[in-house]
Formats: sequence, structure tokens, C-alpha cells
Amino acid sequence: MHKIVSLITLFLIASCNTFSQQEKVPVKTGAEVMIEKHLDELSDKRVGLVMNPTARIGEVHVLDSLLALNVNVVALFAPEHGFRGNRGAGEQIKNGIDQETGLPVYSLYGKTKRPTEEMLAGIDLLIFDMQDVGARFYTYNTTMKYILEASAEFDKEVWILDRPNPIGGDYVSGWVLEEEYKSFVGAYPIPIAHGLTLGELANMAVSEGWLDVEEAPDFRIIKSEGWSRSMNWTETGLNWIPPSPNLPTFEHAFVYLGTCLFEGTTISEGRGTSDPFLTIGDPNTNIELDQLKELSEKYSVQMDTISFTPITIPGKASSPKHENLKSHGVSISITEDFNDPVGFGLDLMELMMRNTEGSEYKEFLYLLTGTKRVFENADVNIWGESFEDYLVKREKYLLYH
Repeated sequence: MHKIVSLITLFLIASCNTFSQQEKVPVKTGAEVMIEKHLDELSDKRVGLVMNPTARIGEVHVLDSLLALNVNVVALFAPEHGFRGNRGAGEQIKNGIDQETGLPVYSLYGKTKRPTEEMLAGIDLLIFDMQDVGARFYTYNTTMKYILEASAEFDKEVWILDRPNPIGGDYVSGWVLEEEYKSFVGAYPIPIAHGLTLGELANMAVSEGWLDVEEAPDFRIIKSEGWSRSMNWTETGLNWIPPSPNLPTFEHAFVYLGTCLFEGTTISEGRGTSDPFLTIGDPNTNIELDQLKELSEKYSVQMDTISFTPITIPGKASSPKHENLKSHGVSISITEDFNDPVGFGLDLMELMMRNTEGSEYKEFLYLLTGTKRVFENADVNIWGESFEDYLVKREKYLLYH
């Protein structure tokens, strides 16, 4: 009883905070809209939640809000990094019990990445709510695909609570994924930076036949309110909740769209440091400050040379590249004019590889880029006909303008 009272108190505080800040916060997420306008539709549903720590209304997790409002939540589903978000990248998630609520937690990031019939047996409705970062290789959009496919197969309803694309809806960049490079880090034929919300992507995936289903899923998008495509995260008025342990701020997430490509090389992308994806280097990198000037000016970033030693950080980085070895490279800080993380990442990768003895590309790079053409295009602004086709095709699926 004390637990329920506490949850109700938390929810009321969050609601009051939201109301008092209405003029300051231009954006309402799909989760907030659901609570305000669609709560009565949940009264007779057995609900499963596919969420992580970003599923919040103010400071309160959507799970706690729904429990406080007596919604019948019966199961939780954990993507990469876990339901509570305390697992590092690539770390397997196991089935278990949520310690705070006693609810069963089913892993969607381990041997099983797609809900099974057994997992869904006692559920009427799946609610999906996770903050995306706008990158094709960010795995939450693949988990969404598997949720939609399983719901179609086992006749379950899905609600997708939409959230803004933090990079904005107008920035689209990178090669469109080629069929042979489909994987868990690339599930749709879309560019690296796709410029969609997850709700828009779901609509596009269903209508374009990108799901492995015999019949279309029964799904619904609960739109955000107040968001426009020209807005990046800093203009939304929303708090940044790290969508994964290595993206602690919006700046990290913005640059990540480009510097994540270093995961496809032997050079460290900064895991095992306080600034992953903003810290790039290798024990054998030899680069001078003046070599960074051209890139700094081209992309409106501030870069400096740096030495660092990657270490294991529990829940954040397990056995990172060059662990316990002193590495040398660059630190990155963006300015207000920074607007092309993919182009920046590709150019920085070429510069760092050229100045790092013994550095190598790995096959994983092609899963991230979606193509081997990464070595063919001299001008990274030319992404090919499939990119232009995508821009035309996506127009009819845009929910925000």
C-alpha cells in the first residue's frame, strides 16, 4: 500500500511540474499524451511494456505512472542495455524479475531478440516507448521491428509512444543500407541518419513491406505534440535521459552518428573513458593539432589532441579497446553551428586511420555504413540514387512538419 501511495505522489508531483512548466516546455511526448488522452482505453487491458529509462514523464518512469494509475501492467521487456538501462553495449540481457516492482522481465537482447508466443501469452497490448537517437544502427529501432512482427504473428495490439528525433527531422545523411548488410544494427533500407521519429519509421516499415509478416500488425502511434522537424533536442525543453550508458548528454549522441563508425576500426571510439564518442584514439596514433584545423573549421567543431587510457567501467564499458593502454588522439566538442555528424565522422575516420600506424578496418564497419562504398565516394555529400529515392518515399510518412 505504501508503495502505491508513493507512486501516486510521484505521479502527481510530475504532473504538477509539467503543468507549471507548460510555457517553458514546447514538446509533449507520446507518453504524456497517452496519459492525458488515452488512459481510459487501458482499463481492460493486460499490458506489457517495452521500455528503458528514457520512458519518462518528467522525472517519473512511465511504468511507475501506469502502476500508480492502476493500469494492469503484467510484464516488462528489456532491449539492449536493459529495462533500467544499467547494462553496457553488447552485454547480454537475461530474463528475470524487476526488483522494484516484482514484475517479470523478458530479455529482447540475448539469445532471444523477438518476443515469443510464451512471453506474450498473457498480454493484450504492448506499449513501446524508447528515446531514439536518429541513427539506423541504434538497435532500439530493430527491437521495434521485432515487436511489430511478433504482434502480427500472435495477434497482439501495439502502441508506439512517439518521441522527438533529437537530431531533428530534417537532417538525413549516409548511404542507404544494402540488402547484404542487414543485421541487428541495420534492419531497414534507410540512411545512417534517417531523419524520422520511431513512429514515422514504424509507419514506413509497415507500408513499405519491410517487416517479415504475413499480415500487417495492429499498431497505433501516439504522437508527440509541439515538436517540429526543424527542432533539435536543445529546443524541445525536454530533459536528456541517457538512452544508453555511453551517451550521457545530447552532445555525445549528436556526434555519435558519425564517430560510432570507429567501432568498425581498430581505433578506440572512447569507450572506457568519461567521454565516449567524443574521445577518439589509439596507442599508435600520431597526430598534431594543426592537422585538425581544416576539419574543425569545416564542421564547426572544437578539437584538441589528447592522451587517455581506456578502462573497464562496470555497466558502461566492459573490456574496451586498448584497455589499460595509454592512447593518443583527439577530443571533440561541438558548437551551435555543428550540423553534419555523419560527414564529420567519415572525414575524421579517414584522418585518424592515416595517422595511426597499424590501424585496420573491420567487417563490422560495413554493417554500420550499410555498404562498402565508404571507400569509393570522394564527396560524402553524394549518397547515390537510393538516397534520393528514400527522401521522396519518406515524405508521405512524416507525422510532423
